[in-house]
Amino acid sequence: MNIWDLENLDNSRSIVTSEASSTSTKKGDGGLAYNKSEKSGEQSSASAVVNENGEASSFSKPSRFVTLKKAFSIKSPEEKAAIKLEKALVQCRQLRDEIVQEENGRWPDTEWRQIVDAYQNKVGMTNTIAQMRQRKPLQYLHMLRAGYFEPIPVAWANQISNPLKFTIDASAGWRGITPAWRGYDDTAEERLYWVLNHRAGTGQRLKPDIISALDMARKRMASAVEPPPVYFAADDTCHLQHTSEGYSKQVMPPPFRPYDVPETASDNSVILLDVSGSMDFEPMRPLYDEYLIKGYTRSTQPKNRDTAKAIIRRFTDALANHDHNFQGYQLTTFANHADYVGVLNHQNFEKVWQNVRFGGGTRVMTGWQKVKELHFQKYSASATYHPVYGWQAGPETPILRVLLLLDGEAQDMDEFELDLLGLSWVHVTIFLVGVDGCPHHHRHANELQRISEVNPHVSFVDAQGNTPERFVTHELLKRHLGYDLSLQEFEEMEDPPAYTM
Repeated sequence: MNIWDLENLDNSRSIVTSEASSTSTKKGDGGLAYNKSEKSGEQSSASAVVNENGEASSFSKPSRFVTLKKAFSIKSPEEKAAIKLEKALVQCRQLRDEIVQEENGRWPDTEWRQIVDAYQNKVGMTNTIAQMRQRKPLQYLHMLRAGYFEPIPVAWANQISNPLKFTIDASAGWRGITPAWRGYDDTAEERLYWVLNHRAGTGQRLKPDIISALDMARKRMASAVEPPPVYFAADDTCHLQHTSEGYSKQVMPPPFRPYDVPETASDNSVILLDVSGSMDFEPMRPLYDEYLIKGYTRSTQPKNRDTAKAIIRRFTDALANHDHNFQGYQLTTFANHADYVGVLNHQNFEKVWQNVRFGGGTRVMTGWQKVKELHFQKYSASATYHPVYGWQAGPETPILRVLLLLDGEAQDMDEFELDLLGLSWVHVTIFLVGVDGCPHHHRHANELQRISEVNPHVSFVDAQGNTPERFVTHELLKRHLGYDLSLQEFEEMEDPPAYTM
């Protein structure tokens, strides 16, 4: 039954009601004739009693069939169909009115609807949502109320608890959204997988259970090989700290395939760094007994913070040579909250780095929100601000290119991925640094690889243990700049720029 085409249903109801009325009239006429005949018989009977006995009697016994018929009120099939259709029409009108009221309440004007339409189009769900509204209106209403069809409100980025952090414990799942619980950690993960499974041109994606995820991590870890010797550098952090002999084996990134347009002079490149407590921990490798951790052992490698610092230095020096931007690049850090540290360049690197503080959790959305705010402060003339959804890029807004460095899974990585799916004016290159031979690192790497596969605006590179920094920097630059940077060109970009006072 189509709730958006109730005029045809009203016509059908009129026809059914007419048929039911006609049937009822015929039954009424027949009943009336029967009653008249019956009454006539009763009167004759009564008269006969008077003539035979010579006494008047006012008593007459009614027919048992007539009494039963009135008691049960038997309806014809046409009458039943008319009543059923009437109830269905009432329910359809009520559902339709609830949907329209909810839509008008959530998106009260043209600006809101344009933002929502653009989000649905960029995520690749315009047709899916339209078909659901047409064919599955009740499910559409549930998901509409849950906010599935609109961008994530900016206020949620800095809130520890928000509607995307609710836990789903019931075995029945979330009514109207998933038919049963699927092992999702929270509503953000459930929404993410629903989006991934209903986007145009994508296949079914199921969340792997913990055993399958660990098996895939071990398989990835086993594929690690020696890094190309051409990238050897005596000043790599692992060599300067004398942690152990040589480089750790690395999982080679997939061949670079350009998607976004290459970087232009107007693009805005920034650095977003994870400064959670784990970045400053002594590297420890878990010891497994099948799928259970039975202990830890120290890994002979630099701390993650030291590796990240070295990569940022090499990356910004090479990028400055390429862009001729010797003033530097903005550095923002995040843990439990975000901090803007300042502009990094070759001359002030150590001074700015002294302001970086490590400790806390890993909430990437706080850092991501800060980076967006800084970007639109520079280019506010080409953008608009919405009170709920935040800054909206215009056609003239420069591309935001982000190098994101982290050492594990963020608490709100699902929200981050959901937000990126709806943006076309940003490109994020992720660098994941981890402990050598640690399945947890490779499990996170598999998740980030999945993100880069479903979103062409996201690229991913990882490294473990004693890291060949030049190799990692070269791969990061390819993805950040958007073209297949040759080794010769990379080597030319590596030399620090000649600064003038």
